[in-house]
Amino acid sequence: MKNLQKFKLKLHSILLSFLFLFLINGKSQSLYFPPVSGNVWDTLSPSSLNWCPNKIDSLYSYLDSNNSVSFILLKDGKIVLEKYFGTHTISSPWYWASAGKTITAFMTGIAQQEGYLSILDTTAKYLGNGWTSCLPTKEEKITIRNQLTMTTGLDDGVANNDCTIDTCLVYKSDAGTRWAYHNAPYTLLDSVIEVATGTTLNGYTTQKLKNPIGMFGLFVKSGYNNVYYSDSRSMARFALLMLNKGNWNGNQIMTDTSYFHAMTHTSQNLNNAYGYLWWLNGSSSYMVPGLQTTFPGTLYPNAPSDMITAVGTNAQCLIVVPSQKLVWIRMGNAPAGGTVPFVLIDKIWDYINAMNCNSVGISDLDLDDVVKIYPNPATTHIQIETNFPIESIEIYNYCGSVVKFSSDLIHENKLSLANLPSGIYTIKISISSKIFIKKFQITY
Repeated sequence: MKNLQKFKLKLHSILLSFLFLFLINGKSQSLYFPPVSGNVWDTLSPSSLNWCPNKIDSLYSYLDSNNSVSFILLKDGKIVLEKYFGTHTISSPWYWASAGKTITAFMTGIAQQEGYLSILDTTAKYLGNGWTSCLPTKEEKITIRNQLTMTTGLDDGVANNDCTIDTCLVYKSDAGTRWAYHNAPYTLLDSVIEVATGTTLNGYTTQKLKNPIGMFGLFVKSGYNNVYYSDSRSMARFALLMLNKGNWNGNQIMTDTSYFHAMTHTSQNLNNAYGYLWWLNGSSSYMVPGLQTTFPGTLYPNAPSDMITAVGTNAQCLIVVPSQKLVWIRMGNAPAGGTVPFVLIDKIWDYINAMNCNSVGISDLDLDDVVKIYPNPATTHIQIETNFPIESIEIYNYCGSVVKFSSDLIHENKLSLANLPSGIYTIKISISSKIFIKKFQITY
C-alpha cells in the first residue's frame, strides 16, 4: 500500500511538472499581435536571440547592395529587425507585384466561406460564356480552382500573357493537365470575386481583411494587372495573419480551415512547390515561371522546409515559417543579377541562419579562401577548385531559373557550359553544409 501511495505521489509530482512546463512553454510561444490602429508594435531584442550586431550589419549591407527599400523580421509576432534604405520610410507605399496574388487567394477563400462562390465552380459562371477564345467544351472545364493553381490550360506563350481579353486567352491543353505561371487567368480571379460578392475587390478586401488586422493598402490597375500597394508593416501584418492560420489575435478571419490548408500545401500533382498562388518550400521537386521543366530538390535549400512564400517581380518577398514562428518581408527594386527572387531569398536565409553569435555563415567566410571558380568570363566550361567535398551545384540564369545541376558536373570538378547562351549567370555551390554564391559571365 505504501509503495502504491509513493507511486501515486511521484506520478502526481511528474504530472504537475509537465503541466508547469506546458504552461511556461505555451506562454513563451504565444504570438503577439500589434493593435489594429496606430504604429505601436512590440519589439524583441536581437540579443535575446543571441544574434550578433555585426552579423545584422552584414545582412543590412547585403540588402542595401541589392536595391532593397525595406526589410522587417518578426519573431513570435514582435519586431526583431526593421530597416529602411535610402529615402524609404515606415509609411512609404510600395508595390507587391506578384506577391499580391496571395491576397487574392486569401479573399477567394473568404468569398467561399461566406457562400458567394465555390472554387469548384466554372469560371464562366461568373465571367460568362466566351471569356476565352477556347471551344465551349474546353472553356467549361476551367474552374476557379484551376485559376488558383495555375492549371487553366490556357497558353502562357502568347504575345502578352498579362492580357485578359478573350483573344489572348488561347487553348493550350485541358484544364488541370498542365502547370504554367500565367498572369491573365489569375488576374481574372479579381473579377470573379467582384461578380460573386457584388462589391469591388478593394471594398471587399478592406471590409474582410484590411480593417480587421490594421492593414493599409490598395489594388491599383496597371495595364491588365491589378497591383497591390502598401507600406512595409502592412505586408508584415498579412504575413503574421498567415503565420497564425488566418486568426488575428483571437479573431478567426478565415474560418474555412480546409481551404487554408489547401492554399498552403501542394495543390496539384504537376508542381509540388505550388499551393493556391503560394510558393512552398520543402517539396521534392518544383517548377518555375516560364519553363515546363520539373527540377529535383527544394526551392530554397537554406530555408526551413515548412516555409511558404509570396514572391513578386524585383524580389518583393513575404516569408512565413510556422515551425519557427518567424516571418520576414523584403521590398525593393531588382536585386543584382535578375528580377526573380529565388537566389536572393536563399541568400538572405544564409545570413539569417548565421545570426547566432556562435555560428559561422557565408557572411563570415571569404569565398576565395574556400572555393575558386575560373575562368571568368568563361566559354565552354568553368573549373571549380576547393579542398572540401562539393555537395551540390546549381547555375541560375539572369531570370533566376536553374539551368544546370550538379548532375552535369564531370571529372576533376569541371562543369560544362554547353548549350548556355552568352550572359551573366549565378553559380550556387553547397560545401560542408554552407552555400557559396558567385556571379560569372559566359562569352563567345
